[in-house]
Amino acid sequence: MRVLVTGAKGQLGSDLIAELTNRKIDAVGIDIEDLDITDAKATKEVIENINSKEKLDAIIHCAAYTAVDAAEDNEDLVTKINAEGTKNIAKVAKSLDISMMYISTDYVFDGEGERPWEPDDKRAPLNVYGMAKYKGELYVEELLEKYFIVRISWVFGLHGNNFIKTMLRLGKERGAVSVVNDQIGSPTYTPDLSRLLVDMILTDKYGRYHATNEGLCSWYDFACEIFKQAKLDVSVTPVDSDAFPVKAKRPHNSRMDKSKLTKNGFELLPAWQDALKRYLSELENS
Repeated sequence: MRVLVTGAKGQLGSDLIAELTNRKIDAVGIDIEDLDITDAKATKEVIENINSKEKLDAIIHCAAYTAVDAAEDNEDLVTKINAEGTKNIAKVAKSLDISMMYISTDYVFDGEGERPWEPDDKRAPLNVYGMAKYKGELYVEELLEKYFIVRISWVFGLHGNNFIKTMLRLGKERGAVSVVNDQIGSPTYTPDLSRLLVDMILTDKYGRYHATNEGLCSWYDFACEIFKQAKLDVSVTPVDSDAFPVKAKRPHNSRMDKSKLTKNGFELLPAWQDALKRYLSELENS
């Protein structure tokens, strides 16, 4: 099997390449310096060239504009990358008759209520980033039959910045932090997620899915557990989202229903606390 991964140097992409390689699956990684996905002609040429050397079986599309607050001031650019770029990839997947996996986000929902979001729930994005990812989903659904849309949230891994790295830095610098307590979701560890995504891409069980580590928490709960496991004496104060005004509105409810994974025979990810423990150990050794 041969799989193309876009955004291969990113937080998730780099771990996906490692997971595919560990399983002896031929992984081809491309990133922004290899291809501007907003250029339809270049996208077609680059991917067809990769396919001509040896046939591709699937594309896992991780490349995206992910700066959520900056997105509010750059709507055209974000839409170009996350929606039009995804459309360009999907068109090539269709022409080559190969499956495509699109990595999406809980931000496609309005973030209200307390019920976990189900994969087929109505989408109503609450910010520019979410809207662009939603449009990307629509393109994938319109153009393809062999597709996976996998929505993830609260992602952390060794590569790139994330909440855990920020908390560890602030905790050491200040000894005290304030963290929002009214946004609920599930952290997602990229090596665990990569294992699941590769399990999925090896099948034809297409459709929309949600994938995060097991268990729920607020950002405040997450921060407390980070300091506890890292054995750092840091005072953590719970606050409402209003205490941290940001450009892009954040969802209060990022709970995601993952029962579709088990229904289709996929193994759920471990508890987020267990993932955090392994991540902190990785960080220490890296």
